[in-house]
Amino acid sequence: MAEKKSTKSFILRVDSDTMDAIEAWAADEFRSTNGQLQWIITEALRKAKRLPKKKKNETDVKNEQQGED
Repeated sequence: MAEKKSTKSFILRVDSDTMDAIEAWAADEFRSTNGQLQWIITEALRKAKRLPKKKKNETDVKNEQQGED
């Protein structure tokens, strides 16, 4: 079973026009506003190559070792 990622809460101030645009975009993508903001941030980090590398779990290591045989 995959481990649940911990999350941190924070307050974000956004002007009303920007928030309206985010809410409309979220609705178009069938996401919550929070989910849309998370996606926007993740995509920006990915494009900037700023996302932290994923840690390998035991299953990933075993699968790699089996593939090397």
